[in-house]
Amino acid sequence: MNNLKAILLMGVLSVILIAIGGAVGGPRGATIFLLISLAMNFFGYFYSDKMAIAMTGSQPISEQEAPELYDIIRKLTRRAGLPMPKVYITPSQQPNAFATGRNPQHAAVAVTEGLLYLCDRDELEGVLAHELAHIANRDILVSTIAATFAGAITWIANVVQWGAMFGGFRGDDEEGGGIGALLLAIIAPIAATIVQLAISRSREFGADELGARIAGTPDGLANALLKLERAAHHIPMQVNPAASHMFITNPLSARSVAKLFSTHPPIEERVRRLRQMRF
Repeated sequence: MNNLKAILLMGVLSVILIAIGGAVGGPRGATIFLLISLAMNFFGYFYSDKMAIAMTGSQPISEQEAPELYDIIRKLTRRAGLPMPKVYITPSQQPNAFATGRNPQHAAVAVTEGLLYLCDRDELEGVLAHELAHIANRDILVSTIAATFAGAITWIANVVQWGAMFGGFRGDDEEGGGIGALLLAIIAPIAATIVQLAISRSREFGADELGARIAGTPDGLANALLKLERAAHHIPMQVNPAASHMFITNPLSARSVAKLFSTHPPIEERVRRLRQMRF
């Protein structure tokens, strides 16, 4: 099912890219952006994990540097029947985490410095079990492709927007082409965000439930979510907004605009569902 979602997502975001190309350069622009989208589909599938890691500034961390972290992940992967993922550290004091990759055999888990500092072992197990649940559910390909395409669309749309403002883009025959390009450049990032939102919100509930079962209890994850939610309002995180949906909690919660396009369900609802779980 998630492979089908990934194909659908790549198709929708490719159409948005082609529409931008058509607005900017007519049929020739649409053709160029079609080729760009095909290249992005290829690289997004095979190298999406590396792109996501780069977008968040995460760095690999060895077992010698973080023995407890590796011990927890190794224990949880055995429970979940998953291969050991690559492990990264994200240089941010905000407690958070995400998983990426195209399948369980090519997966990575990244945690922030703040997560290791703020959470106790039970809470850390809950967060990591949640991320491994995303890997088991094969959510990671969908979310990483969304981050890659949304980031590219936002960047291209910004270029088009500024170009249209200064008269750099015109339609083939009409002056209105520049206005059309400007409008589309404004709409395109919103459309990409809506696609992210539609795909991301429901998957968090599924990962919470499976993560709690992998950890053996919902309490660690529930307590961690409350801590992470409070911290996100006080500790800013420098992250590309296009990658924000990959994290276990919205890293941009401190920004009021984030509430307009939240890719995460309310923490209160997630915690309520976890508290109601029975093993």
